[in-house]
Parts: sequence; structure tokens; C-alpha cells
Amino acid sequence: MKNLLSVCDIQKDVKNILELAEKIKANEIEDQPLKGKTLAMIFQKASTRTRVSFDVGMYQLGGRALFLSSNDLQMGRGESISDTAKVLSRFVDGIMIRAIEHSDVEELAKHSDVPVISGLTNLEHPCQVLADMLTIKEHLGGFKGKKLCFVGDCNNVSNSLLLICPMLEIDITIVGPEKYKPNKQIMDKAEKIASKNNSQITITSNLNEAINNADIVYTDVWVSMGDEKESSQRLKDFLPYQVNKTLMKKAKKNAIFMHCLPAIRGEEVTSDVIDGPQSVVFDEAENRLHAQKAILYYYLK
Repeated sequence: MKNLLSVCDIQKDVKNILELAEKIKANEIEDQPLKGKTLAMIFQKASTRTRVSFDVGMYQLGGRALFLSSNDLQMGRGESISDTAKVLSRFVDGIMIRAIEHSDVEELAKHSDVPVISGLTNLEHPCQVLADMLTIKEHLGGFKGKKLCFVGDCNNVSNSLLLICPMLEIDITIVGPEKYKPNKQIMDKAEKIASKNNSQITITSNLNEAINNADIVYTDVWVSMGDEKESSQRLKDFLPYQVNKTLMKKAKKNAIFMHCLPAIRGEEVTSDVIDGPQSVVFDEAENRLHAQKAILYYYLK
């Protein structure tokens, strides 16, 4: 297990990583297991949760994290990704990168001699969904037979949810406007995983059908970073798919509401839902720290 670029990279280890995250959260591991280790953190995109969780996580595990924006690296002035990977490999024990293009992360990993961890790309967000699964287990007690309904845009988060849910025997429904379809490559992989684990994947535009019997209602912003030019059209297209109190009443009575944050109240979700009793978004945000610490332990220990 050298790199974490996709949820598929941890298919056989996802339960072990989640169990490790639970132990870390409960302070049941040795003190400072990453003492003397250093993590380079490359950010091509702005971040709150990813930056802080990895930085604090390395500190709490006894190591050190180095924040590197595009402006801090020669990569921002034309140095190749391959050369950057080779140089950083001589200095650090691991590289976390939050990138615009997934291909850039693949190129970095190809030439790196140390583990590369994806902190987000335009294709996937594996670190986020590990925190999501930790949160689901804490609030619902387990995974098997649960139904997750993702409402809105088919983005990097929904892509990673499509992959990780069937690994844990969670049924997943993606609901949104007809013209916004999941990535075909991701769907093909997800369906293969689902067929092995007897999990259901549903893609629909029928909101009432999708939300029925949902244990988890999950949404994300309608305009992701990079989609700003489509902003006005997206707001029109997704407006009928807003998660509000009326919609939440159609899910199970004890359903939880999730959002990877940042959220735009009044667009993809109303304030009375995200700040309401069914919302677990801040537990979910906290669990980024524990999930990231488990990833760091797994890859750098």
C-alpha cells in the first residue's frame, strides 16, 4: 500500500483503517508513533479541513508537516511534477497533495519514492469519505444494509462515496438533474464492487424515490471549485434538489444529515437542516482529523 490516490487503493484495508481511526480517537495507540517523520503538503487549491487536519494530525502523532502552496514551489514556475516528486522524496517521508487535476497526483506518485496521499482532486476525495464512514459508524452503529442518499452534483465527493459505500455494504443512491451524471469510469468500478458485496447503486432524478428509507442524507455545494463559470445555470438546475426540512421528513425518522463542508446555507441546504438536530456535519468535520491520523499512521509508520 504505497499511495492513496483513490478509494480503490484501500479496498482491502478500509475496515482496518477505520478501526485504527477509532483507536486513535480513543487514544488507544502508542504515544508519538510518527516521531521524526515529515510530511510535505502541496496545495493547489484552498483548504480549511484538509490543511488543518493533516497539519495537526502530524503534530499529534509526533511528526512535522510542511505547508507548500504553488507559489512556494518551483513547480509553480515551470519545474516538472516528476522532478518535484524526485526532489521531495529525498527530504520527506510522505507527500500529501490537494490538486486540481487527478492526473497531476498520478504523475507525482509515479515518480515519488515516498507515499503520496491525495487530499482532493477533480475526480476523488478519499480522505473525506473515510471521515464520513467513521461518522456513520459512530451515529448509526454500523454499515451493512444502511442507505445513503447523495443529493445534488456528481462531484469528487460523490465519486468517492460511490466507491466506498459498496465496500462497506452500504446501499447508495445518487439523485440530481438528469444531465449531471456520475463519472463513467467511477461507475464501472463501483458497480463491480457492489456486485461482489451485494450492495445496491441507484442513479436517479426522482427525489421522492431516492430519499425514501434513507438512513443518511448527504449533499455538497452545487458549484465546486473550477465550475464557477457555470454558476448561474447550476443554481437553476439544482434548486429543486435543495435539502430542506420537507425533504428530510421523507427520509427515515432517525436519518442523519451530512455535508463535507464548506456549505452555502440557502442553496444546497437550508439553515434549519444543517444546524438542526439531525445534522452531524461538525462531528464529520472533526473526524477528518482522526481519519487523517489513521491514514498517516498506516502510510508513514
